[in-house]
Amino acid sequence: MTLPLYPLQYDALIRAALAEDLGLAGDLTTDACVPADATAKARFNARGEGVCAGLDAALHTFSLLDPGLVITRHVRDGDRVAGGTALATVEGAARPILTGERTALNLLGRLCGIASETRRLVDRIEGTGAQIVCTRKTTPGLRALEKYAVRVGGGGNHRFALDDAVLIKDNHLVAAGGLRAAVERARARAGHMVKIEVEVDNLDQLAELIDLKVDAVLLDNMDPPTLRRAVAMVDGRMVTEASGGVTPDTIRAIAETGVTLISLGWLTHSVRNFDIGLDFVVG
Repeated sequence: MTLPLYPLQYDALIRAALAEDLGLAGDLTTDACVPADATAKARFNARGEGVCAGLDAALHTFSLLDPGLVITRHVRDGDRVAGGTALATVEGAARPILTGERTALNLLGRLCGIASETRRLVDRIEGTGAQIVCTRKTTPGLRALEKYAVRVGGGGNHRFALDDAVLIKDNHLVAAGGLRAAVERARARAGHMVKIEVEVDNLDQLAELIDLKVDAVLLDNMDPPTLRRAVAMVDGRMVTEASGGVTPDTIRAIAETGVTLISLGWLTHSVRNFDIGLDFVVG
C-alpha cells in the first residue's frame, strides 16, 4: 500500500510555482486574448506508456486559480497508462485553465516520469527479493512529491531528511577520525529509535563494521561479485544496500547478489520527463 500524499504537502509548493509564473503582471497573454466569460474543456492526455503519479497535486493548480472549475479524474495514481489515455478533464472558465496549464504539466510530467521509470526498474528485478529505493538527491522543494512518485512506481524511500536516521559516509569517517570513532559517537548521540547506517568502499571496511553491530551498511560502487561476497559476510546481521553504478542494464545482476536494497540517486535527479499534453476539446 502506497503511503498517501496530503494536500498540505503540496499546497504551498504549488502556490509558490504559480506566483513564480504569474510574476508581477499576471498572465498577459491569456488576459489579453481570451474574453473573461469564455469557457473551455481541456483534457490531460498521456503521449506514451507509463505510470500516473501526482495527479491530485497537479490538479490542485486549477482549484487554487478557480475553485469553480469542474475537475474529473479518469485514472488514479499508480495506474499504468498507454499513449492517448485521458488522465483528467478540467471544465469551466478558460482563463484559469490556460494560466495553470504549464505549472500543472511541469509537475505531472515530472512525477509520472519518476513513477514510470521506478516501475520499469521494479519489473526488471522481480523475484529477486531486492527493493529499489530513492535517495535525498531530489529537486529542492519537491522532495515529498518525488519520493511519493517513487512509492507510486513500486519503489521505497531512503531517508527523507538528515534527521531521519544516521548515515555515516566517507567524508564523515575522515572528519571523525575513523570508522569505529564515528559509529561510537553516533551511537552515544542517537536515540533508541534512530537507526545507524555506514557506507563502506571495500570488504576490509565491511569486516571492521560487522563487529560494530550497526543496522545497515551501504556498499558503495561495488561490482556484483564483490557485492555477493559482501552479502555473504554480513550473513543477515544487517540490512545491505547497494549504491553507485546502478543502471537499467546492471540492476538485475546487482539484485541477484542478495542485497536488501538498491538505491538510485538518478531516479529523482535525472529521470526523463513523461510526455503529457493538455488539449482543449472542441465542440
